[in-house]
Amino acid sequence: MTPLRKVPEKRPGKLGGKRDANRRRRSETLARAALDLFLERGLEDVTIDDIAERAGTAKGNFYRYFDDKSQLVESLLLPLAALVRKAMRVCAIDLGKAKLPGDVSEAYQKLAANLGMAAMEHRDVVRLYLQEHRAPSTEARGSLRRLEAELQTGAFRLSESAVRHGLVEVRDPRISALAVVGAIEHLALVLLRGDMELSLAEVGSTLVRMVLDGLRVRA
Repeated sequence: MTPLRKVPEKRPGKLGGKRDANRRRRSETLARAALDLFLERGLEDVTIDDIAERAGTAKGNFYRYFDDKSQLVESLLLPLAALVRKAMRVCAIDLGKAKLPGDVSEAYQKLAANLGMAAMEHRDVVRLYLQEHRAPSTEARGSLRRLEAELQTGAFRLSESAVRHGLVEVRDPRISALAVVGAIEHLALVLLRGDMELSLAEVGSTLVRMVLDGLRVRA
């Protein structure tokens, strides 16, 4: 699966210089304005004119930093996607070393904690992902759908690794992976909307224990 591409930065000026700092500030202002609007009204109902107006700049300035709305969305996702990939790589390595059921639990608990920290660091981007990634496919949602596919593939591989090592017992690892991903997404959205007073890490840890208790091999 093709991961999110790195969005090229435009008009960098001298690294660390005044021009570079100004460019970064304007780019971040546009991105923040866009993210707020996407969360308020939905990705497809927000135009570039809307983003420029919310950011307090001319529409033409938008194109100095982003080619289009889809590239802006991709730039918003990149930091979160990098943290998620790292967490899943670490979990895959830990599962590869696991020899006992407790090792599997520890690997998944670490994954839950790392994903929880990533979500809290980028909570509004996570809300955008959860709000939009299952909506009809459009150009602007392309990076969201690619990240969804990447996460799904990663979850399959982690489940298959645990089954292959005889550490959990399930007929089709894809079923357990989809069930866990779906549950985590629903719980994360509830938490990020403020409907529950619990931390993402706490919920993730509890969910991992529940799932592993149901799936682990019985003596």
